[in-house]
Amino acid sequence: MASAIRPHRTVLALIAMAVVAVVAAIVVGALRPWSAPVAEVEQAAAAEPAAITPAAIHLPEEPEVLVFGDSWTYGMSATPIERGYAYVLADLISGTTVVDGVPGSGYVRPDRPDFGSRIAELDPEASYDLIILQGSINDRWEPAEGYRDAVNAAWDALAATYPETPIVVLGPAPQVLPVEEPTARIDGDLAALAAERQWWYISPLQDEWITTQNYETVIDTSEVARNHPSLAGHAYLAQRLADALDRIVDPATSLEAADAGAPEPAGP
Repeated sequence: MASAIRPHRTVLALIAMAVVAVVAAIVVGALRPWSAPVAEVEQAAAAEPAAITPAAIHLPEEPEVLVFGDSWTYGMSATPIERGYAYVLADLISGTTVVDGVPGSGYVRPDRPDFGSRIAELDPEASYDLIILQGSINDRWEPAEGYRDAVNAAWDALAATYPETPIVVLGPAPQVLPVEEPTARIDGDLAALAAERQWWYISPLQDEWITTQNYETVIDTSEVARNHPSLAGHAYLAQRLADALDRIVDPATSLEAADAGAPEPAGP
């Protein structure tokens, strides 16, 4: 596990450029006759009952966040690796991130370290203000039977290791379009399991982070990158995640933290 390196101000400029590039791609991509990626996702969502909205998350002014996941969290195809979305996120939330990403990892994929085993190796003495649990597209070709049990076991272990830390689940984002049916199934399973625990679930599929309009900008389809986020894609994903977190964090928390750090007013 490696602590995130806070990006320099130049990275923030690059993020802005990347977002502009993605927006431009939307205009150009609107002319592409690709299939819509959300049909399977909508079907999976329709099968689940409406969930109770989780409580807002309380964070300090400069939170320390554990980002745990697979190759996307690792920063695959970002050069340098510290420009992966999980690292870039640190500046966007005015905090720090501890990045724990393992390429190929999932809840049930047998040939790589699974989430449950990796969670068992986390330092129980570590202190985090928030945990973001990303994945698990690498499980899409594994049998559906047993998947939910593996997820619940891993989540139980994570919650037991850090009982006072809120956990946000970040579901899979599509590496190809149209969205593959197993990926949509995983998204539906994770959404349902998170709802049962009243955990926040962020769905890049349901929220259409990656569409036919921006796919070529966000995803690097080269033989080296193998359908992982491009450099611009990592910056874009970091911004989308930061925006999503902003919507579920109690705004009063930030105000209280800011007030606590403010200097006392000068006397008359």
